[in-house]
Amino acid sequence: MTTIDVVTIFPAMIDAVLTEGVVGRARTRGLVDVTARDLRDFTTDKHRMVDDIPYGGGPGMVMKPEPLFRAVEAIAAERGAPDAVVLMTPQGRPLTHEEAARFSRMTRLVVLCGRYEGIDERVTDTLVTDEISIGDYVLTGGELPALVLIDAVVRLVPGVVGDESSVEGDSFVRGLLDHPHYTRPAVFRELAVPEVLIGGHHADIERWRARQRVTRTLARRPDLLSRVDESTLSADERRVLAQVLDEAKEHSS
Repeated sequence: MTTIDVVTIFPAMIDAVLTEGVVGRARTRGLVDVTARDLRDFTTDKHRMVDDIPYGGGPGMVMKPEPLFRAVEAIAAERGAPDAVVLMTPQGRPLTHEEAARFSRMTRLVVLCGRYEGIDERVTDTLVTDEISIGDYVLTGGELPALVLIDAVVRLVPGVVGDESSVEGDSFVRGLLDHPHYTRPAVFRELAVPEVLIGGHHADIERWRARQRVTRTLARRPDLLSRVDESTLSADERRVLAQVLDEAKEHSS
């Protein structure tokens, strides 16, 4: 079982979200154990203080090292040493599919949710193994980023998603965005489903989808194409990718 312990001053935020959807079902089935730990439980003063004024002056407050150290040490004593201690921070490296897949292969994770102006650097230097960001913007705390990380990781744990081919076809798994999806009715408000999808010819459908994946990636996220590992692409995707790139060169010349 994969265990994820989230250290936060707002454990109810974590619990409220993770009881629903795929993650909630995975917890119920015993595939993952996600536990929110109240950082204030690891304080020793009567006011349960987790922050203090910054040395050197400046605005805001800084999260104290003692409660965070105690929290991680208590979790390690209970669960065993974590495979990773992840700090959610805008200063971290971007959360990608590859990062989520790496964490999903681990048995024990601890996720730290920062607040205020940040956390004492000694925590980062000593306890934290990974600093992860979900984007180039600042939120009021690490709880929402932690939930994003957990959702991305848990759905990759074997057995969590019933149809694993669905996960394998996700955007970013192979460096391409996903193709368009349609369902019934075939015509809605005069908008028709592409005829190729209705015809039932599987080879034609896959060729259409391959072209859609490549052209959509080129239009929306051209930066991804430079990082595509062509060995992971299907023959149709490699053929279409070569055609589309040639067409793009002709238009630009």
